[in-house]
Amino acid sequence: MQEPNARRRVKERDADPAADELEGVWRALSSPVRRSILDALMEGPRTTGSLDERFPQLSRFAIMQHLKVLEAADLVIAVRDGRHRHNYLNPVPIQRIYDRWVSRYMKPWTDALTSLKHELEAARDRTA
Repeated sequence: MQEPNARRRVKERDADPAADELEGVWRALSSPVRRSILDALMEGPRTTGSLDERFPQLSRFAIMQHLKVLEAADLVIAVRDGRHRHNYLNPVPIQRIYDRWVSRYMKPWTDALTSLKHELEAARDRTA
């Protein structure tokens, strides 16, 4: 008899390679702290020190660990300038998630809502 975990490993191995490319992005986005860091970087690049100041509840080491995960997922690009490290948001992996997951499921809903709007307007015009 095959153990349940072995079955799951086979399924994971046979999974879509494109989905595997996004696994690190999903993991990075799973943390509320990392999402908050990305929100801060949406306003513009920030040094590690300024991120440390923005999150006083976290140690500098914790900030650096979160940045390391975000860099591994290619969500943050770090550029060194002397002693300073400037962190930039890279929105490309988020766009790839949107393209693969969100946009695919959004179209049927928007089509349905547009159709409903036209039907309601036509019904209103018939009764007016």
